[in-house]
Amino acid sequence: MLDFQRPQLSQKDDYERVLFSCPPRGCEYSFANLYLWGRQQLVFTHGCVAFFSHFNGRSVYPYPIGDGDRRAVIEEILLDAKQRGIPCRIVSMTAADQAELQGWFPDKFLYRADRDSYDYVYSVDDLADLKGRKFQKKRNHVNHFRAEHSQFELQNLTGGNFSAAQRMVGEWYRARMQADPTGDYMMESIAMSRAFRHYEGLQMESAVLVENGEILAVTMGSRLWSDTFDIHFEKAREDVDGAYAAVNCEFARYLRLKYPNLRYLNREDDVGLAGLRKAKLSYNPHHMVEKSWAYLAEDFHGD
Repeated sequence: MLDFQRPQLSQKDDYERVLFSCPPRGCEYSFANLYLWGRQQLVFTHGCVAFFSHFNGRSVYPYPIGDGDRRAVIEEILLDAKQRGIPCRIVSMTAADQAELQGWFPDKFLYRADRDSYDYVYSVDDLADLKGRKFQKKRNHVNHFRAEHSQFELQNLTGGNFSAAQRMVGEWYRARMQADPTGDYMMESIAMSRAFRHYEGLQMESAVLVENGEILAVTMGSRLWSDTFDIHFEKAREDVDGAYAAVNCEFARYLRLKYPNLRYLNREDDVGLAGLRKAKLSYNPHHMVEKSWAYLAEDFHGD
């Protein structure tokens, strides 16, 4: 079997050299997401990176990345699944990945689109400027926030506000889990807690909205590609009208100024939640990162 291991912080630079040399990919390939979420594993092999993950009770293989021998990696994945006695499911595939796989293994796989995992990718200029009629409602929310909280500041996450930001986020999760005990907040709360704990090692970027020493919102992310920044987490006080729209806009402005080559913000997927999908569509994405699953035909039983 492939020697999959949990990602280590010491692998970050080597991994990102591979990732950033590839065509743009979805948010699940961010090193931070690999490190923070669930049971993610990887291995460097054949000049590529292969992955093994567990998603909604299923074991899956995100499509390998790298300029090496990807076909050899796929063959190793097929053998690995057989040795583990599990169905071979290859996920997070772009259209180019699917065409490549079909070319190498004609009719060996069945394919389906995975709409719930499509990433929403926005123009950084759109989110920073909120120009035009299509952003009027968002602009109104931000303007209302600025009028009501004229003393607010956007600050980097530092030792001076770190503990306060953690407390604000902890209170956010406690309130959500109390209001919606069946909601899937536990895994995200664990991931965000790890993000705080390993903030420096992951080289995360973050900002907080502060007014009179009080944290109103927190946002956190990392580079996903040379022109794309991935927003991993965004939390705001529910009792502060416009705080979400404001931190979204202010962080986009900050990132645009810091990274002149930045073009896009990836705000990740909606996991199939209707309310989240509506909210993400309301920001008028520039494009979506479409993804699909491949099932080994001989393993397929209506999964």
